[in-house]
Amino acid sequence: MSARIAPTALYQEVAERLRQRIFAHELLPGTWVDEQKLAEQYGISRTPLREALKVLASEGLVVLKPRRGCYVTEISPQDLDDIFPLIALLEGRCAAEATAKMGPADLEQLTAIHERLELSAREARIADFFEANQEFHKIIQELANNRWLLQVIQDLRKVLKLSRLHSLSLEGRLQQSLEEHRAILAALKAGDASRVEKAMHDHLLSGREALAKMQEHQAATKAA
Repeated sequence: MSARIAPTALYQEVAERLRQRIFAHELLPGTWVDEQKLAEQYGISRTPLREALKVLASEGLVVLKPRRGCYVTEISPQDLDDIFPLIALLEGRCAAEATAKMGPADLEQLTAIHERLELSAREARIADFFEANQEFHKIIQELANNRWLLQVIQDLRKVLKLSRLHSLSLEGRLQQSLEEHRAILAALKAGDASRVEKAMHDHLLSGREALAKMQEHQAATKAA
């Protein structure tokens, strides 16, 4: 197959490449986006680049400032306080809807992923735990089969990726997160949608509390 990008999809491909660079923190939060340099790197004109930046701005990943250019969004503690309660409500609802729609095979799949969480936690492999955690949440969201919920959750999670803090690095958080996943899985197996919704909701808010503790620790370290 040809590796060439169709002209109509050029700005979308550019948007995806920039999106991944932002998530990888190659383009750091708060930094100015050098349009000319990027256009030269990608061998494109600035027109598709600017269209790509408009897409990222609509997702909240960059901010377009008149006469000042484009900047990677810098997520603040207040942003996290605003976003986490929303995503907790949405993912809780997703989990409740998934409970009513999933079958035995779906539950087996989630159980297998949870076993990966258990193993990663025992061996203190944070990266593997994080990957399995992402997959666990993603499957539940897909099982809800509600494209509107999924779209909003995905948009919010994109913004959360701008945070350079990782709650699983906090002492005790890995085990706490595992216990929260156990509660979610147990409620799923019981087919109790209300219990699943609350367990998922509390799990997300617990993640925000862990991030807050990390921020407090960092601030105290800098002040010392």
